[in-house]
Amino acid sequence: MKKIIAITLISALFSCQQTTAPEDNSLAEARQAIAASNAIYFESFAKGDSSIFIDRYAEDACIMAPGTPALCGKDAPLTFFRKAYHDIGLRNGKFITTDVFGDGKEYVTEIGRWQSFDADGKLFDDGKFLVLWKKTAKGWKMFRDSFSSNRNQ
Repeated sequence: MKKIIAITLISALFSCQQTTAPEDNSLAEARQAIAASNAIYFESFAKGDSSIFIDRYAEDACIMAPGTPALCGKDAPLTFFRKAYHDIGLRNGKFITTDVFGDGKEYVTEIGRWQSFDADGKLFDDGKFLVLWKKTAKGWKMFRDSFSSNRNQ
């Protein structure tokens, strides 16, 4: 009887380990996709190519920039890109991801810091961000993008 209980407990232990491994792999996949997306995000501004920027976002995304109402829906990324490029003069930037968490199945959350540079390569703004990423048929896309400046403007 003791052998049956021991075998049952060992089997349960191994089955628990097997069910958690895919979650870890899913989160690792999400982290990798986020890093790849972030690596080319600011290329859109350096090249003046809104299509690169737009492709980072889900079609039902919301961009929640400081001091302005949220921009939501399919046209939100283009509207934001135009404002940032033409009105603000954003030409490059950098994301520093500090954490990505979640189950990696449908949504994950990324937190970190960002920096914005003008056409002369001068840092003109920096802050923090919180992004909810959504797994879509086209891969991991930004679903809710919220950020704020560390500077008084």
